[in-house]
Amino acid sequence: MSFPDITPDLKAAMPELRGRMLANQSLAELTWFRVGGPAQVLFTPADEDDLAYFLVHLAPDIPVYVVGVGSNLIVRDGGIAGVVIRLAPRAFGEASASGDIVTAGAAALDKRVAEVAASANIGGLEFYFGIPGTIGGALRMNAGANGGETKDVLIEATGVARDGSKHVFSNADMKFVYRNSGIDPSIIFTTARFRGEIRDTAAIRARMAEVQTHRETAQPIREKTGGSTFKNPPGHSAWKLVDAAGGRGLRVGGAQVSEMHCNFLINTGDATAHDIETLGETVRERVKANSGIELHWEIKRIGIPG
Repeated sequence: MSFPDITPDLKAAMPELRGRMLANQSLAELTWFRVGGPAQVLFTPADEDDLAYFLVHLAPDIPVYVVGVGSNLIVRDGGIAGVVIRLAPRAFGEASASGDIVTAGAAALDKRVAEVAASANIGGLEFYFGIPGTIGGALRMNAGANGGETKDVLIEATGVARDGSKHVFSNADMKFVYRNSGIDPSIIFTTARFRGEIRDTAAIRARMAEVQTHRETAQPIREKTGGSTFKNPPGHSAWKLVDAAGGRGLRVGGAQVSEMHCNFLINTGDATAHDIETLGETVRERVKANSGIELHWEIKRIGIPG
């Protein structure tokens, strides 16, 4: 399907815009699952000022969504009406270290941030080495793995509001909870500052190697997947609940629960977004029936059903 092309009107209202706007752009290539329909408008800002300018001049009734590398995301088959903003690595992907502080753009890969920290003898950010997303997503969902999470190391984050105004959020302002933050969903994060601890380089590298080994041996990282599907309920591991409910290897169309790790869904080749989401809901129903525990999605699902 396709949406009405509103890019000529948007460009007319934003004569000084420097970023790139595309109409009816496929989003499947921008997600790890490789599924989903088009964005009515895909906008890639040139920098933070360009992003703010765009939002100031965008009619308030037009919905806005943000995507990173699409690692924890399902875009539904009908696509997304409104504007999808993608922060490109060239403008928002920088990462640098000074003293015990690491500064990173929202499009910087979590793994890259861990690497920059290690190169400066900064420990405490090794857990990012095992997270296949970007810093923007990490801020939004308090990303964590292997015993660490974003709230442990964040000093502050900057972001742009829907009206184009810029804001700085302290760690306390972020209102972090397990796999979520309390910041207005319309805020688009642009940069973050983290504090680690100066440590022995060999110890940092050893910890990063442990994180990498865990990913490679326990998770289907070479499949078309969306990462961890469900949040771990208090006192439980989601994968164990899925396994106990008979979910391992379960299929719907081209979607399958990973045989390697039951909290990962994979696109075996020809899955639709509907297949994947239906499989996830089927798993949730089976777990609820088997254990009485309700699983909650960790993967973000956006767009119109096909």
